[in-house]
Amino acid sequence: MSNKKYSKRHKGCSIGEMQNIEEEAKVKKQKIPAATIIRLSVYQRYLKKLLSRGVKVVSSNELATRANVNPAQLRKDLSYFGRFGVRGVGYDVASLMTSISSILGVMDGHSVALVGTGPIGQALLRHRGFAKQGYRFTAVFDIETDKIGEKCAERLLIRPLSELPAIVERESIKLAVLAVPSDYAQDVADQLVRCGIKGILNFSPTRIKVPKGVSVQYVDFTILLDSLTYNICKAQQEAEESGQDDKGIPELKWGREHSWPVVQSNIRGHEIGISS
Repeated sequence: MSNKKYSKRHKGCSIGEMQNIEEEAKVKKQKIPAATIIRLSVYQRYLKKLLSRGVKVVSSNELATRANVNPAQLRKDLSYFGRFGVRGVGYDVASLMTSISSILGVMDGHSVALVGTGPIGQALLRHRGFAKQGYRFTAVFDIETDKIGEKCAERLLIRPLSELPAIVERESIKLAVLAVPSDYAQDVADQLVRCGIKGILNFSPTRIKVPKGVSVQYVDFTILLDSLTYNICKAQQEAEESGQDDKGIPELKWGREHSWPVVQSNIRGHEIGISS
């Protein structure tokens, strides 16, 4: 570590603090795999359960087993963000959960806007899991004029898109869920971006273009079902070729193809790439 590098900016910092600063700088330069971010969320979920049960320390083997990954993968995922745990002891549950929550940016919770109040939108509003993770729907919009003014999920008033800019600014909303027909998805996404939305969870069965600085995640149930049917057909074919039946229940393992396809916009916002 160069003393000249830190002498002015970090004068008075201890050696340990300067090491942490150096590690944080390395994290910023690294390209974190999308699958790692997803697994962090899984780790955090199980750490929260352990904490609620009064568990104070967890080994890497136990946490990896609960998250359905191997211990080496767990340690590699965490190593992207610094040093955690004590060799031979394990991880402090509360400390690791707080660290992962901070990494994911969910320490303080987030307000979310929903556009589209069809069956998917209604189901999302009623799902209690979002609030438990710190995501709160604070505004609901729809493109269908006959729905404007109605209450959605018995608590939120459905508003027209014309009110989007004012409400997004007032509520400091940075996240939006898009659940409109595919023909309207790009136009609504453009309006969301103009209002300052930085992250879009898109349930519309189409790809959208966004500028640099805006992240998009896609949820397409047909793609997930296609993946399942492929795995079923492949397993049946392999069973027939090997002369074995396919009635047994295989051991659950986290393979390289995780259960949540992650689809993100590229840095230019023109093309869409799938990563795992």
